[in-house]
Amino acid sequence: MGPSPQGARAPSFAIAADRGKNRPMHALDKQDRLILQLLQADGRATYEQIAEQVSLSPSAVLRRVRRLEESGVVDRYVALVRPEAVGLGLTAYLNVRLEKHTESHKRNPMDLFRASIQAWPEVVECSALTGEMDYLLRVVVADMAHYSRFIMDTLLKHPSVQDCKTSFVLDRVKATTAVPV
Repeated sequence: MGPSPQGARAPSFAIAADRGKNRPMHALDKQDRLILQLLQADGRATYEQIAEQVSLSPSAVLRRVRRLEESGVVDRYVALVRPEAVGLGLTAYLNVRLEKHTESHKRNPMDLFRASIQAWPEVVECSALTGEMDYLLRVVVADMAHYSRFIMDTLLKHPSVQDCKTSFVLDRVKATTAVPV
């Protein structure tokens, strides 16, 4: 559900990939792209506010936003929380290498890892990679003690994990959820 024509506001949102929903690619025109740019800048903007900037009526903006939602261009609406504001002051990127598949496993190590990672709240992003390492994790934790517990008690105890290398964030130079549309 997006912004309302009467001025009610919706939570901020991020646009994400289709996530395997097998929806057809939506052809975006200039006004769709402008609406997406405006919503990415302020997901709580009303249809009236957007309509003023794109030279459409609020009802036309509503129809376009609904079409963008239904076609999967708009993935979901969320509130973006600053980790530091909730006591998660340490961000780390972990390169993870998994053991190779052997006949003794009933499940592929990648499948096991992908299933397990869903339950680890410290991991806020996980991407499969090409190259030497298999995955890149973005982890947010309170402090070094919390990080150490996560590594020692969770990640390295996972049967599929062979190795990991960590880089800590010193300064966030750019952080955005907006994609260039």
